[in-house]
Amino acid sequence: MLKLDWATPESCKYAVEHWHYSKSLPVGKMIRVGVWENEKFIGCVLFSRGANMNIGKPYGLDQTECVELTRVALTKHITPVSKILAIAIKMAHRLTPNLRLIVSYADADRGHTGAIYQASNWIYTGLANQSGKQGYKIFGAVVHGKTVYSKYGRGRDNIEWLKKNIDPNAEQVPTMGKHKYLYPLDDEMRKAVLKLSKAFPKKASESGVKSST
Repeated sequence: MLKLDWATPESCKYAVEHWHYSKSLPVGKMIRVGVWENEKFIGCVLFSRGANMNIGKPYGLDQTECVELTRVALTKHITPVSKILAIAIKMAHRLTPNLRLIVSYADADRGHTGAIYQASNWIYTGLANQSGKQGYKIFGAVVHGKTVYSKYGRGRDNIEWLKKNIDPNAEQVPTMGKHKYLYPLDDEMRKAVLKLSKAFPKKASESGVKSST
């Protein structure tokens, strides 16, 4: 039996640190949705404004009208993620009725293409963060500056600070960016963002390109 309810900060921290590849909670205010199957806690879905307080600006929205889906942290489960996500979005919308748009990203550097968003009727708008921004390799894993900011705090996405305080072998590396998806919550917003729609990206194996991972 599936149950979604509001979750505590402690339970979300546990879920993210154990069941999400980033191992870090996003910064700022969050909408925390916990997920249970057969009375067992299996994770959480988190919405926030992430590290970008102007996330809605490109769509003519203010801070109260747009949020980012920042984490889907789940352990083994039976229910499809698309169903869990649909319920969590309805809960977030009921909590903040003036919400009009949800933004989310899939990390291209990790081979993610956003399969759960494609299965949930989100609108794909292309790769974000292609403006020459660098990523960071920390303990052998490539992370984005946004993730570094979420994990270590404002201004810590600095290579010298990272070498001194986190990993002496940290280095800056090129990044592909992230696939950007939008989920409009009303008909007017859907019509507006549909104009930005692009064909869904495919995994390297699906496009005939051999994956390097």
